Amino acid sequence: MRRKRPALTLAALAATALAATALVVAVATPAAATSTPAQITTAKNNGVAYLKTLQAADGSYAGAGLSLEWAFSAFAAAGTHPVDVYPGGDPSKNARTAYQTHLSAVSWPGGSPVVTDYERGILNAYAAGIDPARVSASRNLIADVVGYWQTGTTGYYGPPANFNGTVFAVLALAGAKTQAGSARIPQRLLDLSVTRIRNNQHNDGGWNYSQAEGNPSQLAAPSDIDMTGAAMAALCAAGVPNTDADVVQAKTFLKGKLVNTTGAFNSMFGANTDSNGWAVSGLNACGIPSQGADFTTPAGRTPIDFLRAQQLSSGGFKYLPSDTSPSGYASVDAVRALGGGGFTAAPPTPVTAGAPRWVAASGFTAGTPAKITLVVDNGTTVLPCAVTLTPTAATTTLGTVLTAAATSAAPAGCVTSVTPSSGTGTITAINGLANTGTTTWKMSRDGGSPTSATRGGTITVGDVVHLRYGS
Repeated sequence: MRRKRPALTLAALAATALAATALVVAVATPAAATSTPAQITTAKNNGVAYLKTLQAADGSYAGAGLSLEWAFSAFAAAGTHPVDVYPGGDPSKNARTAYQTHLSAVSWPGGSPVVTDYERGILNAYAAGIDPARVSASRNLIADVVGYWQTGTTGYYGPPANFNGTVFAVLALAGAKTQAGSARIPQRLLDLSVTRIRNNQHNDGGWNYSQAEGNPSQLAAPSDIDMTGAAMAALCAAGVPNTDADVVQAKTFLKGKLVNTTGAFNSMFGANTDSNGWAVSGLNACGIPSQGADFTTPAGRTPIDFLRAQQLSSGGFKYLPSDTSPSGYASVDAVRALGGGGFTAAPPTPVTAGAPRWVAASGFTAGTPAKITLVVDNGTTVLPCAVTLTPTAATTTLGTVLTAAATSAAPAGCVTSVTPSSGTGTITAINGLANTGTTTWKMSRDGGSPTSATRGGTITVGDVVHLRYGS
C-alpha cells in the first residue's frame, strides 16, 4: 500500500505481499448514476469472495507476515460471520478461532505495544464474535486500552500528540458492546473523550491524525479525509447525534471534497479507495446516506459509485484508479463501507452448524494474572484504570480488586483508600469519600443495574466494574 498511516494502521496495514488465487466474477462498470441496491450487493458479495481468497492455510488473517485483521470488520459489516470463513472446507481452521489464538498469545502484540494495537484488536475481535474483554482468561483488551488513560490530560488515551489513539479508543470502547448489545463503558467516561475530539476539530470541519487542540496553526491546517471519517464515527458511536453541530461541520467538510466526475473524496493522498472507504464508514456510523443529496455530485456520482469503479474482475479493489492489481487493504475498506459498516460491527448469526455467535472466556484461571477494568466516579471526577490481579478461583471479589488497585493499577491513583479495608461487608468510603444518608457507593458490572457496593461482591473475568457515588 502506498500510503503512510500512523500507529493504528502501521501494524494493521503494513506492506505485505499477499498471493491470492484470482476469483473470476463479473463486475459491472458503474453508469453515471447512483448505484442501485442490487449493484451494491453484488459488489459487496464479490468483495467478500475475494477477501476469502486472502486467508492463510491455517485460517488466519493476522500473524507472522500477514496483517489483514481488518478483514473481520469487513466480513461482519457485509453479513458474513468470520467463523464461517475457513480454507479447504475445514471449519476447524475458521478465521475466528485463528484470530482468538493470535490475540491470546503471550507474545502478542510484541515488546513495545502502543494503545492502537489494542484498539485494533477490540474492533476486530468484536466483529469476529470474540468478546474483547474475555479473549482468554488472561487477555482483556478493554482493560488493555483503559490502561493508557492519560491522567494529566483527561480524555486522551495514549500520548495526546497521537490523537488517533484517542479517536480509536472511543470507537473501540463505545462500539464494542456486550454480547447482549448493551454499552459496557459508562457514558460519563466516554463524554470526556468526546470533548477532546471536539476540541481537536480543525477550522475546516475535519480532523487529522495529530493533536490540534490548543494549537491555532494546527487547527487552521487542512484536515484529512480518513481521520475525519474516523472521528465522525467515534462521536456517533459515543452517542452524539448526526444533527450535532460538529458532526454537521464534518459532513460539510467531506461534501466539499467530492470530485464531481467520479464521486471520490479528494484526499491528501489523492483519490483512492482507502480514503473513500474511511469517509463512507464515518458517514455510515452517523446514519448519513453516502448517496443522498449531500453526497451526489452535479454529474450524478457518489462515493459508492467511486468504490464500485475501483473493483476488478477478481472481486478485489484497487487502491488508485490507475492501478491494475487489487489491494487487500483497499478491498477491506471498500467491503466494510459497501456493507454499511462503521469501523466495527456486531457479527451476524453464523451459518456453520453448531458455531456460536460469540466466544468468551467463562472465568479466571487460578494463579494466572488477569486484568479488570475499573471506573471510579465520585460524582465529580471519573477515574478509569486497568487493575492487574492474580485470582485464586474462577471468580474474585470487589474487595480483592480494590486492594489490588491500590498497588497495581494503570494508571495509578484510581483507588487510594477503601473502608473497610478487609472483610466482605458494605463499602462505606472510597478515596476518603464516605457514604452519607442515601448517597452511597454503588457497583455495576458491564453496564448492568447498580447495587450496593460490598467487598464480597462477585467479579468475574472481563467485567467492567463501575463504582459510582450517588443516591
